[in-house]
Amino acid sequence: MSDSAPRTRVLLAEDEPTIAETLGDALGDAGYEVLAAPDSAAALAVLESGSPDVVVTDIRMPGAGGMAILERSVALDPTRPVIVITGYASVDQAVEAMSRGAAWYVQKPFDNLSLVELVRRFSRARWIEAENRELRDRIARLSDIEGIVGRSPAMNDAVARLRTVAPTDATVLIEGESGTGKERFAMALHALSPRVDAPFVALSCAALPENLLETELFGHEKGAFTDAHREKKGRFELAEGGTLFLDDIDDMPASVQVKLLRVLQERRYERVGAEKSRAADFRLIAATKEPLRDLVRAGRFRDDLFYRIHVVPLRLPPLRERDGDVPLLCQALIERHFARATPDAPLPYLRESTMTALERYPWPGNVRELENAIQRALALRGDALELDREHLLPADPRWRGANEVPETVRPLREVLKEREREHIAFALEQTGGHRTQSAALLGISRKVLWEKLKEHDLEES
Repeated sequence: MSDSAPRTRVLLAEDEPTIAETLGDALGDAGYEVLAAPDSAAALAVLESGSPDVVVTDIRMPGAGGMAILERSVALDPTRPVIVITGYASVDQAVEAMSRGAAWYVQKPFDNLSLVELVRRFSRARWIEAENRELRDRIARLSDIEGIVGRSPAMNDAVARLRTVAPTDATVLIEGESGTGKERFAMALHALSPRVDAPFVALSCAALPENLLETELFGHEKGAFTDAHREKKGRFELAEGGTLFLDDIDDMPASVQVKLLRVLQERRYERVGAEKSRAADFRLIAATKEPLRDLVRAGRFRDDLFYRIHVVPLRLPPLRERDGDVPLLCQALIERHFARATPDAPLPYLRESTMTALERYPWPGNVRELENAIQRALALRGDALELDREHLLPADPRWRGANEVPETVRPLREVLKEREREHIAFALEQTGGHRTQSAALLGISRKVLWEKLKEHDLEES
């Protein structure tokens, strides 16, 4: 969104020639296209054409009057801002106009520049809302799977594979960096599967030590170990008939890998401390932040378990590979964390320069990092509608600039000269300032050293 709406058209309904001329000139100088109407009939005709973006109308107008212009504008387009101009003693009319949908009112005499600023503010808000609606529509069109937002080719490929494999019972291995949304994809796979009415059970293999991870998976009988004061259902049992999602399976200890492999092969398991086995009826979805093939080669992951769970691989791209997705994600995240909590409040926005900076940033933490940034900016914005880029990007000045390319590469000659000075000073330090020995260490003659000392202002060293 640019700082001023392009080709904004302002209907100026004003019958006093002096005001119409001076205010019209001020609006024109500010870059707006002015559609002048000296009476109500002309103003209503302009409204019927559907062309104005903002309406400025005097309450007292020849013909039907300014209130009729207001009411017709609201009826045709409730989102179009209408600013009414009132006389000295027309406060009651101004209040009535506001109750009928006017965005604001000004009293005569007024400052033309102040009114132009009002037009700028309301026209900008209108364009922002239009852009937000467009983004919401694009989100709905491009991804009707709840929680998954994206239009980039990489995300389209991932969603296409998700839709293909979801109706089956095949095991899926989701591969992707931390923060790319692996659990959200797992939930979508479950939601689109025949098991949707059964439980979706998730467990992170990185969150628990080895002994607790086994208990969480298998459950235990009362008295199975010292602290087992009552029986506990494991995740295999809780996911009965549904989907079991094992996140960070690349962190699963080797001893638990063996036991998981047995469950997947035999489709049976026993609670810790139990003698009777139980049937394992669940669909497995696993996720890894590291390539499992590399871990197999390194001896950190069992190859037989790898081939058991690597039935359908589904790669989630990092955010830096998702061209065009950052604006859609920002819109969805602002709605998720702001609009749903305060649906009647104006939606905060990002100006175009800030969005450019967000798209340039590589987001090493992926969507999770972006979501945290949006939440932080919303929390710290105060009463402002615009989200501050200072709250969205790291302190590194390379990412605080808007459209500027950060100057991170210095001229080679400058760097080499600086390094040469440091190295000569180091040689002198090592020899206690003995120039002949320093020249020998540096592999240059004493004469060349003398010239270098003079060049780098090291003669007193």
